[in-house]
Amino acid sequence: MGEQVDWLTAEERTAWLGLNTVMSLLPAALDSDLQGLEGITLFDYHMLAMLSEAPDRELTMTDLAARTSASLSRLSHVVKKLEKRGWVIRSQSAGDARVKIASLTKQGWDAVVKMAPHHVKTVRSLLLESLGDKDIKDLARISRKVVKVLDEDHWVLDEPTSDLAL
Repeated sequence: MGEQVDWLTAEERTAWLGLNTVMSLLPAALDSDLQGLEGITLFDYHMLAMLSEAPDRELTMTDLAARTSASLSRLSHVVKKLEKRGWVIRSQSAGDARVKIASLTKQGWDAVVKMAPHHVKTVRSLLLESLGDKDIKDLARISRKVVKVLDEDHWVLDEPTSDLAL
């Protein structure tokens, strides 16, 4: 016979369906907003933002893939698209010919500076303004717990936190 299934409780089902709905609706809303603003996706913006925060506004493609939780092939496709806009350039590492570096151009930096205030306002309106301070701390704490299960070496777990306990 089949294995015994440990079905979700009503509360677990409600939590799962809520999270699943947020995972569908929030990225779609942010994508739509950024498409209307600059014709890019949320992933494109996130990649640009990660480069904008990096020292010298550059990362190896491997590090950028880790920062964006993307495969190298997906990242390569997006970098190529953003190279055409003049926002990103790829170059070979001076120290290791096998390593490719993605760098944010001045034009890319200007685009991030232009988009960031609008994007932050949208994130606040779609997510953060509906939450209280405790909710935000809980969301951060819960997100870190889930990330740790999915990828215990994920870079976001190295980011400083306030008083969040895992």
